[in-house]
Amino acid sequence: MSTRLDSADRLEPLRRDQCVTETPAPLIAHVVFSLDVGGLENGLVNLINHMPDRYRHVVICLSHFTDFRTRIRRPGVRVLALHKRPGKDFRVYIRLWRLLRRLQPQIVHTRNYGSMDTAVVAALANVPFRVHGEHGWDMVDLHGDNLKYRVLRRMLRPLIQRHVAVSKDLGAWLTERVRIPGEQVSAICNGVDTERFHPVDEAEHAIAVQAGDEFGPDKFLIGTVGRLDAVKDQATLIRAFAELVHERPALRERARLVIIGDGPLHGELRALLEQEGLSRLCWLPGNRDDIPALLRGLDLFVLPSLNEGISNTILEAMASALPVVASRVGGNSELVVDGETGQLVPPSDPAGLARAIDPYLAAPEKAAAMGRAGRRRVEQEFSLNAMVAAYTRLYDGLVGS
Repeated sequence: MSTRLDSADRLEPLRRDQCVTETPAPLIAHVVFSLDVGGLENGLVNLINHMPDRYRHVVICLSHFTDFRTRIRRPGVRVLALHKRPGKDFRVYIRLWRLLRRLQPQIVHTRNYGSMDTAVVAALANVPFRVHGEHGWDMVDLHGDNLKYRVLRRMLRPLIQRHVAVSKDLGAWLTERVRIPGEQVSAICNGVDTERFHPVDEAEHAIAVQAGDEFGPDKFLIGTVGRLDAVKDQATLIRAFAELVHERPALRERARLVIIGDGPLHGELRALLEQEGLSRLCWLPGNRDDIPALLRGLDLFVLPSLNEGISNTILEAMASALPVVASRVGGNSELVVDGETGQLVPPSDPAGLARAIDPYLAAPEKAAAMGRAGRRRVEQEFSLNAMVAAYTRLYDGLVGS
C-alpha cells in the first residue's frame, strides 16, 4: 500500500480495524531523498521485501516517488512524499517532524547525503535510534573530497548510533576521512536475489523479440544497465565500442551494444551514437521492468562508471552468469575478480576499455566460463539472505539495547 502525502498534516489517520491492543512490531522509517530507479532504491526495496515480519516499514521521500514503489511487495508498507522544493526548503523539516511524531518509529534509517541532515529532525522528534547508510557517489562529490560534506557528517555523528557502508572502500572513507569511530561503522554489502537473477536455462531471446533480428542470438551483445547520468559514464562505453568497430569493420555484422536505463544524458548519448555512426548497432530501451530477462540475453556486461559504492547491476550481471568488465573504482574491485570473473580497467579510458572488451569477442567460450565463475562467487559471498540477516542483526542490536 502506498500513500501520497501533500503535507504531514494530511496523513490519513489509522482506521479502526488497524488499531490493535497488543504491542505492534517496531516501525522502521526509511528516509530517502526520492524513490526512483537506482541502486540505492533497489537495495532498499530488496531489504523491505525480504526482512522478517518482526519489523514494520514506512518509506518517507523528502522529494517524490515514482511507480518504482510498486516493487515493494510486502503488504502494509506506506510510501509517503513530502514534496521538498528545489534548494533550501525548511518547511519540509517541519512536515517531517510532524510525521515522525505521528508515526512514532523506533528507528529512522537515512541514506546518502541527500537525507542525512534529517537525523536532526528524528532526534528532535524523539525517535530512539538513528541509522545512516552510505551507498555510493555522485558527480557533486565524486571522491568524497568535499570538505563541507565531510564536516557536516562529522557534526551529525553524535546523533547517529550506526553508520552503514555498503563497501569496504566506503567504510574506510568513513573511518579515515570523515573520522567516524570504527565501532559505529558496519559494513553490509548489497545482496542479489539469485532466484530472480539467474543464468539462461533455455533459449531466451527477450532482446531480439523487442529490438529485432539485428540483436538476435547470432550476435555478441555487450550491455550495461544504469541511470543515464554523468557518474555512470556510458559515453566512455560508446566511444570504446566505436573504436572497436572502426578498427575492425567486420564487427559491425556481429557485435551489438545495449544500454538500458534513462536519465538526463539520454539525448546526449543518442547524439553520440549518431555521430559515431552506431545508431543501428545500439539499442536504448529506456527504463525497464524486465531487467533479469534482458541480462540473460547479453554476452558481456560492462560498467564504465567514474565511482561506485557497491554496484547492484554488477551483482545482478554476475548472478546471471555474465563476465563483467568494470572500471577500477570504489567497491567494484570487491566484486569483480580480475582475470577470473571479468576484468577491471581505469575509468574514463575508451581505448583501455576497448582493449578489455576485445578478447571476449574473440573467445566467447572463455567469456562464458568467467560468467559461471561470477555466478559461483555471488552464490557464496553476496546472497540476498546474507544482506538481510546483517541488517536484521543491526536493527535487533539497537532495539534490544
